[in-house]
Amino acid sequence: MSKPRVAIFDFACCEGCQLQIVDMEEEIIDLLSVINPVEWREAMSEQSEQFDISIIEGSITRVEDEERLRSIREKSKVLVALGACAVTGGVNKLKNNFDLDDVKQFVYKDDAKMPHLNTSKTKAVCEVVKVDYNVPGCPIDVDEFAYIVRCLAIGKEPDLPTYSVCVECKKKGNICRFEYGELCLGPITLAGCGAKCPTESAACFGCRGWVEDPNVNAAKDVLEEYGLTVDDLKSKMKLFGSQQENTI
Repeated sequence: MSKPRVAIFDFACCEGCQLQIVDMEEEIIDLLSVINPVEWREAMSEQSEQFDISIIEGSITRVEDEERLRSIREKSKVLVALGACAVTGGVNKLKNNFDLDDVKQFVYKDDAKMPHLNTSKTKAVCEVVKVDYNVPGCPIDVDEFAYIVRCLAIGKEPDLPTYSVCVECKKKGNICRFEYGELCLGPITLAGCGAKCPTESAACFGCRGWVEDPNVNAAKDVLEEYGLTVDDLKSKMKLFGSQQENTI
């Protein structure tokens, strides 16, 4: 069986998720045994118009970026959104909470009217084209990334979690961050990261996006138990979850 041709493209982001892939070291050599990278600006100079799997990092913030993304989609058998910016819009989507002209002026000052800075409302990749698989997180979990790519390379459907970070956190035996007086988004955030932040003594910031069907009533009960409010929760959700679906 021939190895699938894989291309990685980036849009508006810090490219930190691609750096996570570069830093896989020996693991990336194993991954290259099942895929054929044909375009990846972060790590190679070659370009290609033919690929089977496209991996998209970054959110979509300009009209011309939407056109480029649609062109990539048309050439791709499988499209994977990589990282929080691509999967949900990520931190970039914070700007959607403000007047766009004010945002441009604040960031670019006198250069705000330059054509290449003509930014528009931030969109996740799935808001522009069909996405087949997500690798969420800021940054991504490289083990999850490698697992998904290997599955796609051999034509296997990846088995991905649909439950919340709380499940993984309890498996680790961590003390709940609420017990430390913190507001943790673990109860509503999609698992798959191994509860890295709570395990390292930090509350979950929700970088992986929300579970599809969050237990809203249970989350409200937890808030009430620890003297917090839904507004407290919403305030923390804005960092990675501005204008996501399934919010409380």
